Amino acid sequence: MDTKDKAVPAKVPRHVAIIMDGNNRWAKKRLMPGVAGHKAGVDAVRAVIEVCAEAGVEVLTLFAFSSENWQRPADEVSALMELFLNALRREVRRLDENGIRLRIIGDRSRFHPELQAAMDKAEAATAGNSRFILQVAANYGGQWDITQATQRLAKQVSEGRLRPEEITPALLQSQLATGELPLPDLCIRTGGEHRISNFLLWQLAYAELYFSDLLWPDFKHEAMRNALANYATRQRRFGKTSEQVEAEARQ
Repeated sequence: MDTKDKAVPAKVPRHVAIIMDGNNRWAKKRLMPGVAGHKAGVDAVRAVIEVCAEAGVEVLTLFAFSSENWQRPADEVSALMELFLNALRREVRRLDENGIRLRIIGDRSRFHPELQAAMDKAEAATAGNSRFILQVAANYGGQWDITQATQRLAKQVSEGRLRPEEITPALLQSQLATGELPLPDLCIRTGGEHRISNFLLWQLAYAELYFSDLLWPDFKHEAMRNALANYATRQRRFGKTSEQVEAEARQ
């Protein structure tokens, strides 16, 4: 646990989503194989979880492996799968001891049965925890998520259990992989890129965006606290004027 200044802002997002970018570049700068960057990134994950939990964030969603990442070199994908499997086995006790519930979202069908079983076991082991939710997006894509949600609703329509006019944004949202969890308030991307890369496309509609030039393995306690502090300065209007928001805050 980091022992430096632990001050957290009074205005805290309920749900933080992070695109963990820059592992490969971090490794290349050190003349190391790409998987070394992914291994180093595990420490950043622990740091971010600690800061979010102590700040009172309710949900943290991490973009671990996108549906497009299968296009990477086969040896890198294989190493990532092994790292994911080992992390699940190694970290689940730590999560459980700290009251953290693990959820994994995405299309699991392409993963090896051993990895799928490890996911199920880790989720089951932490299912009763309520202090904090760690949600990992693996083989996830925002377009896939919206597609599978619409397929579920279309099936209900074809079976006569739902009329097309009964489909509302709220109903569609309930069918997304994130279910009934609060929508992300803050989306962070490390590594200097300024895009969301098919991550939580529906859910991020009104999220505040925060981009950091730090490569993911270097995004630790102080960087996460800086992101939360920056969020605390934002005024979220949701289509209203500043005057309306300020008037509502005074009521």
